[in-house]
Amino acid sequence: VQAMVFGNMGNDCATGVAFTRNPANGVNEFYGEFLINAQGEDVVAGIRTPQELTRAARLLHASDLLSLEEAMPEIFKELSQVRQRLEEHYKDMQDIEFTIQQGKLYMLQTRTGKRTAPAALRVAVEMAKEGLISKSKKNVIAKGLPASPGAASGRVVFDADEAERLGLEGESVLLVRIETSPEDIHGIHAAKGILTTRGGMYVGETTVKAGEMLTIDGGAGEVILGEVPTVPPQMSGDFGTIMSWADELRRLGVRANAETPQDARAAREFGAEGIGLARTEHMFFQGDRIVAMREMILALDEAGRREACAKLLEMQRSDLIELFTIMDGRPVTVRLLDPPLHEFIPHTEQELASVAAAAKLPLERVRRRAAELAEANPMLGHRGCRLAVTYPEICEMQARAVFEAAAEAGEAGQIASTTEFFSFGTNDLTQTTWGLSRDDAGGFLPEYKTKGLVESDPFVSLDQDGVGELIRIAAERGRAARPGLKLGICGEHG
Repeated sequence: VQAMVFGNMGNDCATGVAFTRNPANGVNEFYGEFLINAQGEDVVAGIRTPQELTRAARLLHASDLLSLEEAMPEIFKELSQVRQRLEEHYKDMQDIEFTIQQGKLYMLQTRTGKRTAPAALRVAVEMAKEGLISKSKKNVIAKGLPASPGAASGRVVFDADEAERLGLEGESVLLVRIETSPEDIHGIHAAKGILTTRGGMYVGETTVKAGEMLTIDGGAGEVILGEVPTVPPQMSGDFGTIMSWADELRRLGVRANAETPQDARAAREFGAEGIGLARTEHMFFQGDRIVAMREMILALDEAGRREACAKLLEMQRSDLIELFTIMDGRPVTVRLLDPPLHEFIPHTEQELASVAAAAKLPLERVRRRAAELAEANPMLGHRGCRLAVTYPEICEMQARAVFEAAAEAGEAGQIASTTEFFSFGTNDLTQTTWGLSRDDAGGFLPEYKTKGLVESDPFVSLDQDGVGELIRIAAERGRAARPGLKLGICGEHG
């Protein structure tokens, strides 16, 4: 039980909020507001004009109201000492709340302060100069297989529901799981980044608890303790100039991987010439969609599968209409269902019970179907075009969704007059050529590099002598049979 403190018991009481540095520009100055004889909600409600913390801020804003530094100098001195102690402890700018009750200071809470990108950079540089943080060493506590470019910081959350709840409240969170499953999709969408145990290359001895701040670097695969300043990507300045020059000289076309409206819009903003791969399976992982997908997988016969496919058709078609409309005539390559069906079925007994309840099926039937779908090597198993052979009704539903969406999108979506082309999926091609699992090789490939057995990770930099040679053979033979054949590469290689 925590006793309340009150800031509205007289003129020797007050309440306020503050940042240990200016969150707008990063200047090392005490920044905040307070009210005498008030409670916390009064500061943000706009009912009364708040007072500045410092005399300098009061003069800057030409306020007639005394600052905390002037009205309660001893309290201000104590609060300034707390400010310094918090930064020394957390090694970062803090957002604090405080109450003064009858001349005594009480600290209510502290958290990492949100800030603008320019402020984040200035805070990092100045804290390094002050000796609070090191400019030469990041506290890298683990290293994983890089999954995408960019970086993200957030508080550690181990549960997808909690990630969604905090995300809706405006918190930046990282969803940390052993591995992700379809049940996590809502948390994945809400999180700034995803960190999974499987696929790790190096793990240190640091214990991280829920609520602690982590940063993940998707390019380097680093897991860094604390919040590292980041800048949102933007096509401007010198980078924008260089990219415009590249556009004038390049022969290579660039399209984006996108399945959601927000990804498609972002792709257009960054100059993508179309969607090189719309992975339709990503459209089935959330909400009612995963339920209908599982109905199809758990069906006992073709009639049951077709009934579930009819539900999926509506969802697939509406998604594609939106994608075609956003891309406004630009090419969109739609990949039909690719992953093995077992990826849509959870693995734990509790999750299987939830699926059985949602589908109104006996648990034993769901358990048996999950066992039937399990594969020793799913990457080379029952997936992609093999599913279309076994369950043609799935392929029929998806093809119909594409054609109907193109027709409904009107001029924005037209079926290409010639659709034959090669698109090389370099992730899977590398796995089959090298005989390596991309998800597991990260644990031993660094040793191969150290001992000179490979020059670089083949899942990061394309193996031109092996995989590249297979692509060259396919290109030559394809164009010999069909001059002008279009070629594309889809993968995460640099």
